Amino acid sequence: MLARVKKNDTVILLSGKDKGRQGLVLAVYPQEDQVLVKDVAVVTRHAKPTRSGQKGSIVKEERPVPLAKVMPVCSSCKKPCRVQTKMSEAGKIRICNRCKEAF
Repeated sequence: MLARVKKNDTVILLSGKDKGRQGLVLAVYPQEDQVLVKDVAVVTRHAKPTRSGQKGSIVKEERPVPLAKVMPVCSSCKKPCRVQTKMSEAGKIRICNRCKEAF
């Protein structure tokens, strides 16, 4: 099966508090149907000190987003698109449904 979204793709969020924001995919978790997007779904965590003499801190980090809430952005037409697959000599390739270009 060919993935709709892969690592290093640019995606746009379709819903939620970060709706409309674009970001780069850092990781894809296919078993959980989630993706980790850079600078999207940032949460604040309070970290306790782990050793004596160390201070606690406030850490901002990204959380995974459901795969259904993101749509890939085509690299040629720069618009959000649905993904089609096509067989070529090299194997399966992903194609933008709007401009019919491979990305």
